[in-house]
Amino acid sequence: MTPKGPRRPGVRPAPPWSFPVPTVTELDNGLRVVVYDTPGQHVWSLRLALQAPLAGEPVDLEGVGTIMARTLDEGSENYDVEQMAELLERRGVALGAGVGERGLVVEIDVTRRQVTGALELLAEAVLRPTFPEAQVRRHIRTRLAEIDQERTHPGQRAAIAFAAAFYPATDRLSRPTGGTAATVERITREAVAAYHAEVVRPGGSVLTVAGDIGAVDVVGEVEHALRGWTRGSLPVPPAAQRPRVKRSSIVLVDRPGSVQSEIYVGCPGPGRNVPGGWAPFPVLGYLMGGSPQARLDAVLREEKGYTYGVRCGFRPRRDGGLFIASGSVRTEVTAESLGLLLDILEAGRDGFGEAETAGGVDFLCHTAPGRYATADTVADEAAQRALEGLTTEHTTRVLQDMRELTPKRLRKAYRDWIDGTWTSVVVGDASVLKKSLRKLDRGEVTVLPC
Repeated sequence: MTPKGPRRPGVRPAPPWSFPVPTVTELDNGLRVVVYDTPGQHVWSLRLALQAPLAGEPVDLEGVGTIMARTLDEGSENYDVEQMAELLERRGVALGAGVGERGLVVEIDVTRRQVTGALELLAEAVLRPTFPEAQVRRHIRTRLAEIDQERTHPGQRAAIAFAAAFYPATDRLSRPTGGTAATVERITREAVAAYHAEVVRPGGSVLTVAGDIGAVDVVGEVEHALRGWTRGSLPVPPAAQRPRVKRSSIVLVDRPGSVQSEIYVGCPGPGRNVPGGWAPFPVLGYLMGGSPQARLDAVLREEKGYTYGVRCGFRPRRDGGLFIASGSVRTEVTAESLGLLLDILEAGRDGFGEAETAGGVDFLCHTAPGRYATADTVADEAAQRALEGLTTEHTTRVLQDMRELTPKRLRKAYRDWIDGTWTSVVVGDASVLKKSLRKLDRGEVTVLPC
């Protein structure tokens, strides 16, 4: 007989999770301060999100926002570049900034006891930068070197070629976020300072603070550090009217001698405010290509052995969005891999089973607490939603709605956007691939130099 032991305890389903609820204060200058108290997170994360869309950059100086962001901490009216670096190090402040399609985000991570000094340095970087000529020129040289490197990296080259093929030439999104060599070479110290004066405004901006707040008067600290910032709001450019792509096409970027090909495929997708809700789209991305068990990898990796992995997902943009699938395959199976990839994606229009749907929903809902377990992930999520005109209440609503998804609703959401019209980019050896890609009959094949 098996000896009796203690009874195994039952396992209860995890309770529904919601994003932390912040306190929100709007200052007199229009800046919103959003504070998330996350107990146990003694390193605070601060994110200042400013509405400065790429579409607002001067056309002949595209990339000026990137150079401006990279030189914010290279000296201020009160501290030269060496003093600024010394203060950041002494106070244990990690400060960085970057621009994207929707705007500028300045990031700070610092311990709670150094937050006063960190906010002072944030104010120096954001309100009083001097953009020394030597530092601006250094970052311009760095950006030009990056542009050369991007053209030699298959994944980045594919993304650049896709944007140029997918968006109209008049659309800012058809060109790299950091500008092209022709535009970056025209940037001057004066242009950087002028762009900063134009876009860095408090109205419409959001400062997110996440950490173990304790008894710290965060709003009071922010008001003291940013006193005198009263320059109003920046007009947001109107939404771009983008015609939907009507015919499939293939862009073949020649990379002579390449033993692998980079495949990058996409079509229009929804934004987060899509009618019917955003909840189906993260699940769809996960089921089709968001994990090693997803449909794409099940065939291209596990069954065929053509790739180490192919990933896909819906990417919301400021106006609308994209659906993107990408991965690397061996040169000799490139055409077959592209054909299989498109077939699998289009087969998703036939729908998803109950177990498949439940698996995707469970994964995304049950891992949410882990994805947002640290102050930096909370602050990052809040800053990105702020640039979209949303709050993290949207994140909670999406998770709540996700739990109610059905196969029928997933199928409808997928069919609304995936109609079999694809813009495909292949970076590989054109002498080997051109004929086989044309035989796919998946649109006209255009060959470009690398």
